[in-house]
This record gives sequence, C-alpha cells and structure tokens, in this order.
Amino acid sequence: MTDLISKTALVTGGGTGIGYGIAAKLLEANAKVTIAGRREDVLNEAATKLAAYASSPTDIKIVSCDVTNADSVKNAVEIAANSNGVLDIAVANAGIGAGGPFLSMTDETLRSVLEVNVVGAFNTIQAAADTMRETGGSIIAISSIAGALGGRFRAAYASSKAALDMLVRSAADELGGFGIRINSIRPGVVESEATAMMFEHMPHIIEDYKRNMPLGRVGEPEEVGDAVVWLAGSGSSWVTGQNIAVDGGHTLRRAPDLEPAIRARLDDDEYSKLAKPGSGPNG
Repeated sequence: MTDLISKTALVTGGGTGIGYGIAAKLLEANAKVTIAGRREDVLNEAATKLAAYASSPTDIKIVSCDVTNADSVKNAVEIAANSNGVLDIAVANAGIGAGGPFLSMTDETLRSVLEVNVVGAFNTIQAAADTMRETGGSIIAISSIAGALGGRFRAAYASSKAALDMLVRSAADELGGFGIRINSIRPGVVESEATAMMFEHMPHIIEDYKRNMPLGRVGEPEEVGDAVVWLAGSGSSWVTGQNIAVDGGHTLRRAPDLEPAIRARLDDDEYSKLAKPGSGPNG
C-alpha cells in the first residue's frame, strides 16, 4: 500500500465512524491526512489514535470545519494542502441523518439534511477541485445505499444522498478535463457513532439489514476506507463519475424495514394517522 506516498488528503467528518476508518486507511497507504470536523475535542482524540496508522506524527493534522460554510471549507483545504498548495485527495464524508414519517417531517428537517449532505458536499468538492485544476486529483463523496433504494421513513436522507450522487456525476463530467476524478461510495449499514443507537437498542432492524445482504454481515468503517484508497490511487485512474456500492450486496435486494423503530416512537393512534399500518416491506 505505497501508492499514496506523499499524497495529501482531506477527510471531512474524519473524527468518528466511517470518516475515521477512511483516515486510517489513507494513513496506512502513506498519505498525509487532515481530518476536519466541528468538534475539536473529537478531532484531537481521533488524531491521537490515528497516529498508530501514520508513518510520522506529522502525517496527521486536524482542522475545525463547518462544511455548510464555504469559507470554512476553503480554509480546511488550504490547511490540508502541501507547502506548494497541492491537495491530491478530498473525501466529502461529513453528513447527518434523519428519519420519520413523511407526513410529520418539517421543511426545517429537510433543509438541514440537504444543507449538510448536499451543500456541504458541494462546498467540499468545489473547494478541492479549485486547487486541483493544475495538478488533477481524486475526490470521493460518501453517499449511501439510501440514495439508490430510498425506503419508507427516509425521505429527507434518501433524497439528499440521491442528490449527492447526481452532483458527483455532473461535477465529474464537467471537471474531467482538468484531470480531476470524482466518484461516490454508497456504504450499506456500518457500525458507527451515527448508527450506535440502532445497534444497541434495535437489533431486529440490524437483523433485517443482514437478511438483505448476500454477504450476511454489516460493514466495517475500514472497508469503506479500502474503497476510498482504491479510488484515490492510480489503480482507478480511468474511473470517474461512478456511484459505487460498498454494501455487502444490499442494493441487490430491498431497503431496510424501519417500521419497528418508528412504531417505538409513536402510539398506535398517532402511527395510524401518519403511516398506513402493514404497508412496510414485510407488511
């Protein structure tokens, strides 16, 4: 794994979960990695642990960043670049989720999810691409199988990830002439900070995920990281504009059944007003 020696990389949302796994794998491949996020205490803790994967302590840096703010993202790109201002790899990983009945979803919820998952990714892709116009580079956005499968109770999240995938395709088409490759990865369910409650308190939903995976198991953050390393390196030099599932084969089947989680939050009368009972994937 020496393909990324001396390459510079930025990973947004790099302090936990999938972002942490991506940073670890990039460091193992000898890249110099900057992790970005809103919580400096989380970033500092992550950087301490990530040092175990780095060839040198100077290979890992942190930067406070709000991806919904274009200037904040530009600052993160500048910090992640080398002394010549070159950034080779950018991973737009920062994102948030939201779930619930469509009829109770507010426009504020939809806007907040789109702001982080779409506008945040746009800011990251644009700022990174601006520095890559002379040198080329690889940009990877972390999407979700939700962008392909949709599913009940995931309207805001699934819509944001579908939009992200099309943003990637459009940007890749336009920026390929600069030698910039842009792809997205659609992970399936991975145990992380974002999914911890589901793993701890809703094992029946995790089992439903597994039933819909030909490989029969959930993913690890580092497995998404392996895909990022491939897309960042020379082995994928003729790959751009692709939305690649890393999901144990989940997209061959159906979306997960989240009805038990929603029913746990609502009484029977409220549920019957918001979603027709028995109309889920297993209903």
